[in-house]
Amino acid sequence: MKQRRRIYFTAKQKNEIWDRWQRGESMSSIGRGFERDSSSIYLLLSRTGGIRPPDRERSRLSLTLVEREEISRGLKGRLSLHCIARRLQRSASTISREVQRNGGFGHYRAVQSDQAAWDRARRPKLCKLACNRPLCRTISRKLQLNWSPEQIAGWLKRSYPEDEAYYVSHKTIYRSLFVQARGVLKKELMQYLRSKRTIRRSRHACLKGDGLGRIKDAVLISERPASVEDRAVPGHWEGDLIAGSGNSYIATLVERHTRYVMLVKVQNKDTASVVPALIK
Repeated sequence: MKQRRRIYFTAKQKNEIWDRWQRGESMSSIGRGFERDSSSIYLLLSRTGGIRPPDRERSRLSLTLVEREEISRGLKGRLSLHCIARRLQRSASTISREVQRNGGFGHYRAVQSDQAAWDRARRPKLCKLACNRPLCRTISRKLQLNWSPEQIAGWLKRSYPEDEAYYVSHKTIYRSLFVQARGVLKKELMQYLRSKRTIRRSRHACLKGDGLGRIKDAVLISERPASVEDRAVPGHWEGDLIAGSGNSYIATLVERHTRYVMLVKVQNKDTASVVPALIK
């Protein structure tokens, strides 16, 4: 059986995916924008339970890329580590550890060393619920009483105003439910959520939100002119959109008097795809 090729997204693409997800777009729509299946988008989003991870920042004490470039040039010019350290106003031991852990004197490269340091800086920490079992048990009991994570977070803050150990964000509760690898809240507790989704959705994703799921400047059928009712006047058209399997769509136009039908295949169901196809 042919092995599926693993899909990688760049940092820029990941940011765009998260931006579109937070705006309320579906995984299928996002996937079409990147010419990927929705399953590829789900794998990226589900790692953090559909909640956008915070942007990483470098420590102000760590070596910068500019400093590493200076180290690389110093080694190329056969300068001593003490001399390089004085130029950078750093400790000689800092420069020594930097060089030794990144290939030594003969193989040190600034860009590769900077990326390696960024990768090594990732220190996965236990979440707050994993470090506070009484808090975890309290949240579990409240979930079984059909409390929402937002209600639980607010109740904890009011009930324990002097104890910051009981302060927890509702996003932390959602993430602990949706990301079972955390090993904190049991998967069975998800049945008590009011929404039965297995991943956190944007509040903008609801079709009842402003503008979503509605036709802009729509004209009601009841407001059509009377001449349309008997199909006697030619030139009136009715449009529709047929959705098929595999995210395939066909737009239809029917002339009401002659019943003449025109079909056109469109790439997507959004306005930017359908309207130009109907005009053409």
